[in-house]
Amino acid sequence: MAKPALGRGLGALLGGSPIATPQVSAPISNTVPSASVATDLHERVQRVALDRVRPCPLQPRKDFSPDALRELADSIKEQGIVQPLIVREREGHLELIAGERRWRAAQLLGLTEVPVIVRQADDRAVLELALIENLQRENLNPLEEAQGYSQLIGQFQLKQEEVAIKVGKSRAAVANALRLLKLPASIQASLREGRLSVGHAKVILGLASEVNQRAAAERIIAEGLSVRQTEALVARLLIREAGTVTKPGQIAPLPRDAHVASLENQLRERLGTKVHLRYTHGRGALEVAFFSDAELERILQVLGVSPD
Repeated sequence: MAKPALGRGLGALLGGSPIATPQVSAPISNTVPSASVATDLHERVQRVALDRVRPCPLQPRKDFSPDALRELADSIKEQGIVQPLIVREREGHLELIAGERRWRAAQLLGLTEVPVIVRQADDRAVLELALIENLQRENLNPLEEAQGYSQLIGQFQLKQEEVAIKVGKSRAAVANALRLLKLPASIQASLREGRLSVGHAKVILGLASEVNQRAAAERIIAEGLSVRQTEALVARLLIREAGTVTKPGQIAPLPRDAHVASLENQLRERLGTKVHLRYTHGRGALEVAFFSDAELERILQVLGVSPD
């Protein structure tokens, strides 16, 4: 089944008349246009000098596989760039909105010209589109995705719910992605490089201590632990954390049951917020944290409870 378009798509984000001059371009990526970035048949394509086109600093994708770029370059060499680059005019040059992989591959081939469509777009629309394009093609690594969400929230004052709607994700998916940015830098690097999976990272986030988080990550990588094995490891580390006395005279809490710790992790991921589950002999309490009225409403919606 075809993958549905994410968010509002290119037309909604960058609506309006293109400002390129009419010119027919001969095909020079065999990349099939996705629903969100497909070009309108009435839009004008022009050929411009490759050195006029520059990457966009708002582009969330920072890592480009050399092997994948070489494969794309080989394809372009045989079939040409079928899908034009989408650009905007910026102070004497053209800034990429979509198509940086094609631009980089064209550089590898030593091309002097590329086909482009020029559009008018503000920074927010550019960032939204870049996220949509990359998410739809699954080109972003988990941290690039999280950083893109964070940039929309921080730079454009959007709420998590608004970001989720724009990129076609659930609110919980956005919240869980943002949690990855709370991991220590060394763990983020391992996640970016693919040595840890998102599943591993979500389990590691259940640990409060950065020391234990790093220790867990190192062991996962060294021993090739699965996510299920990581859950068991983190449960043991949680017991150690719970039994640590931090102040003189402080009474250490009872060790936590591994199954309770695992359930707490699942609740934390499902609700996209901090969760604390206390359980002893069939009794206990479930504490769900929220930090605004909007956050509370979202959690209630996830639980199927109407605030009215």
